[in-house]
Amino acid sequence: MTELYSDFIHKLKKLFGKFDESHKRFEKSSNSEIARELGYSDAQFSRLINESATAGEYQRAIQSIDRILMVVQLESELGRKLGGTRDWKKHPGWLGATVLVVLLLILTIIWRPGSYQELPDSEKSPRDNMLKWTFETAFINPYVKLDDLPEDCNYPCYKYQGKWELKEGYKIPFFRERNGFHYSATEVNMYARCMSEKDPKGKIIEGYEYQKHEIWYDRRELPIDSFIRKDLALKDFYKQLDFSLDNNFVKVATVHTFFRNEFEIDSLVIHRSGKVIGRDLEFTDQEELEELFSSKNLIKDILSELNRIATNRLEDFSRPITCEPAQVPSSNIHLIKDGDEMSFNCQLTTSRLAMNYTKTFVLKDQYIKNTCRVSSN
Repeated sequence: MTELYSDFIHKLKKLFGKFDESHKRFEKSSNSEIARELGYSDAQFSRLINESATAGEYQRAIQSIDRILMVVQLESELGRKLGGTRDWKKHPGWLGATVLVVLLLILTIIWRPGSYQELPDSEKSPRDNMLKWTFETAFINPYVKLDDLPEDCNYPCYKYQGKWELKEGYKIPFFRERNGFHYSATEVNMYARCMSEKDPKGKIIEGYEYQKHEIWYDRRELPIDSFIRKDLALKDFYKQLDFSLDNNFVKVATVHTFFRNEFEIDSLVIHRSGKVIGRDLEFTDQEELEELFSSKNLIKDILSELNRIATNRLEDFSRPITCEPAQVPSSNIHLIKDGDEMSFNCQLTTSRLAMNYTKTFVLKDQYIKNTCRVSSN
C-alpha cells in the first residue's frame, strides 16, 4: 500500500506540482479541482490523498493518471509537428487524433483479457468507466465548443453532442442448431461528438458506445418461430417479455461490447453505420448455475453451447449494422434538447436469417445546452 501511495503521489506531482505532505495539498491546484480532473468525488479523492483507499482504488487511480500523462505527451509531440509554439489545437484534425489515442487506450485497458478478474467484486470498475472518463473529465474533452462553431451557427451536429442511453431494452432469439438461447440488450451508454476532422460542415456525429447484453437460456428450448412472425419481425408478446420474471428463462452469460457509431445528418433523417470494436463474454457463476439446474450434464451442455456462440455466432453481431434512417428529433437543429430520441429500425442477421428490431437512443446529458447565436459582426 505504501508503494502504491508513493507512486500515486509521484505521478500527480508531474501534473500538479510540488506536494505538501503535512497539508496534503499540491502546488498548482486544489484537491477539489484535481478530483474533478480525475473524475472523482471529493470524498473519493480524500481517501486517496490521505492514504486510506484500497489497493484497487490506488491501482485504478494510477492507471488514470498514466493515461493523462500519455495524452499530455502526445499532445505536446503533435503540437511540435504542427507548428511549434503556435496555437496548434486549431489545426484541422487534431481533435480526431487525440480521441483516436484515447480510443486505443480504452481498448487496451478495458478489453484486456482477465483485467477484471484480478480484483474482488467490491473493487471492480464499471465496464464503461474508461469511456466515462474520456468524455467527462477536463483533460480530454473531445466535444466541439460554442466558440468553434461557424458565425452563422449552421453546424447541425452541435446539439447532438453528449451522453445518450438506450430508451428500452430489446431482445433477439439466436438462430442456431439448438434452440433455447436469447440475446437481450439491457444497457447502452453512448457519448456522441461532432466529427469535425472528417466533415467541416458538421453533419457527421461519432458515437462511442458501451453495450451490455445478456444471454438467456429457455428451459423449454422453444423453436425460434415461437418468437418471430413470418415477416421476421418479433412478436409483440416477446417484445414485452421480461426474462427475469419468467422462471422458464435463466441468465447464463453477460456480454460487454464496445461499439463505434457514425451518424450522418441528411436534412430530416439520420443515417447510422458502425461496427463492434471489442467484446468480452462473462459466464454466469458456476455455483449459481448449479443452484438453478439439477443436472450437471445440462450445465455442461449450456456452457459448451455458449463457447460455440462466443466463437461463432457473436461474429454475426460484429458485422456492420444494417439500419433504416431515423427521423431527426427536430427539423430546427437548435431545438434539440435532453430527452430527444433517435430511433433506428435495424436488422440482425445470424446464420443467414435476418430479424428486425428497433433501437432507440435518448439524449440524457446534452453537452451544449445553450443555443448558438449568430455573430453580430
